[in-house]
Amino acid sequence: MLTVETFDTLVQAASAMTPQSRYLGGGTLVMRGVNYGDQSFQRIVRVKDRSLREIRSEGGRIVIGAGATMANVMAASETAFLANVARQVGGPAVRNMATVGGNLFAEHPYGDFTTALLALDATVRLSDGSEQPIESFLSSRSSMRGLVASVSVPRPMGDEFRFRKVSRVKPKGVSVMSIAVWLPRQGGRISQARIAFGAMGATPLRAKSAEQALDGVNLDAQGIERALSVATTGLNPTDDSLASAWYRNEVAPVHLRRVLLGEESR
Repeated sequence: MLTVETFDTLVQAASAMTPQSRYLGGGTLVMRGVNYGDQSFQRIVRVKDRSLREIRSEGGRIVIGAGATMANVMAASETAFLANVARQVGGPAVRNMATVGGNLFAEHPYGDFTTALLALDATVRLSDGSEQPIESFLSSRSSMRGLVASVSVPRPMGDEFRFRKVSRVKPKGVSVMSIAVWLPRQGGRISQARIAFGAMGATPLRAKSAEQALDGVNLDAQGIERALSVATTGLNPTDDSLASAWYRNEVAPVHLRRVLLGEESR
């Protein structure tokens, strides 16, 4: 029998979690499992604390509560640079429910928002107050203990942050891949770029060879040529019903070029 338990705080909920429990944020992942008869859990844990939806500036970073929905991200002035990413998550009904914390655990073809957080070098804060860089969090999320309280990101300047969701035209929907880039500049040249791909591995992954190839170059067709040639180095796409690994490897440099040069998304 499936039971639901409600707690006042995230700390209380975290202490109640067991391998047979699932945390309910927005419900877009957990309730889908319920509807499809997932037998791997018997208890749903939820929290009443509405502060988990807060979005605020803190110490030069933007803190986004794990319970903030995509609609909240789109509406908040602090996260205006992420509004385009949130807008591409599902339709209006999904965006009103899907949470930032839940997106951290969404597997492909979902989880596009997490790709953006990876490019922005986000920090994940857990219910016990500990913090973890998002890259290490993603590598261990399947065995994570505790619950996510919030994520924090720096505020990029101008057009430094860019995002592209690659999906089929007909039917249009979930992503074949997603690409997020953060392109800080010094003296007009790229410095310490971060590039993240979704659907190019078991979790969103950084294209570190491409990042290194961009260091110190001008953001133009000639400057990015080397980065495009190594764009998929270290990535590990697989075949699925949306696209083959071969196709993803072939088109990834094409779409990365469009993102880097600021070309219009379809």
